[in-house]
Amino acid sequence: MRKVGIYLCLVVLVLFVIGPFIWMLSSSVKPEGEVLTKVPHLLPSHFEFRNYLDAWKSAPFGRYFLNSFLVSAIETGFDLTLGAMAAYVFARMDFVGKRVIFLILLATMMVPGEVLLIPNYITLTRLNWINTYQGLIVPWIVSVFTIFLMRQFFMSLPQEIFDAADLDGSGPMRTLFGMVMPLSKPVWITAAVIKFVGSWNAFLWVLIVANSPSYYTLPVGLVNFSSNVGTVYNQLMAAATFSVIPLVVVFLIGQRYFIEGVARAGIK
Repeated sequence: MRKVGIYLCLVVLVLFVIGPFIWMLSSSVKPEGEVLTKVPHLLPSHFEFRNYLDAWKSAPFGRYFLNSFLVSAIETGFDLTLGAMAAYVFARMDFVGKRVIFLILLATMMVPGEVLLIPNYITLTRLNWINTYQGLIVPWIVSVFTIFLMRQFFMSLPQEIFDAADLDGSGPMRTLFGMVMPLSKPVWITAAVIKFVGSWNAFLWVLIVANSPSYYTLPVGLVNFSSNVGTVYNQLMAAATFSVIPLVVVFLIGQRYFIEGVARAGIK
């Protein structure tokens, strides 16, 4: 009976998590008049797959996809590179004040991102980076969470690996990218998935920095379906559906490494 109760709780939690996705898929193929009704129903009277085509044509979603992928890929690449370098320093090198500096970095994780919006915006204005790709990307090219995650993993690696690298005459960069990173595949894939998803879903920063639709990403592009006269919910759900597909693919590819990376990073 205890196992039955546990499984029932898990089923309820699964339904709670996937329920919004199921409703999104259902609403994306409903006629406009059936999305908001007094009595909600999951299946439409007839399927309107044209909603996807109408949603795609209503705005330059090809451009939005390109911007989202470009921004997310560049941010993820820089985050993994710079985060791995910083994590290696904190995990395997000794210098005065290392612990204090690392604690200060961790403390910055408690600062809400909204607090940084105005200082970052003022900085970008002085650099003339408003409405540019560098303005969208540069402030977020490294994450303290990535540094923390990789540091924990690097500290769990056997000391013999680093001793062998020293005997071979490898410098820090060669040791990191030639030996440590290949052994750390689960953790850097985990960090990559988290960073890519976060960058793909970024809304507020893009909304503030990008003044032109040519720099909009998908989350900001979805605002096209809302106006002063109302919201076209079926097309909005259709656009949200094809916007989330890349994230699902990324997570499915990295799922095994994601779970392993989180588990192993917490060993030490």
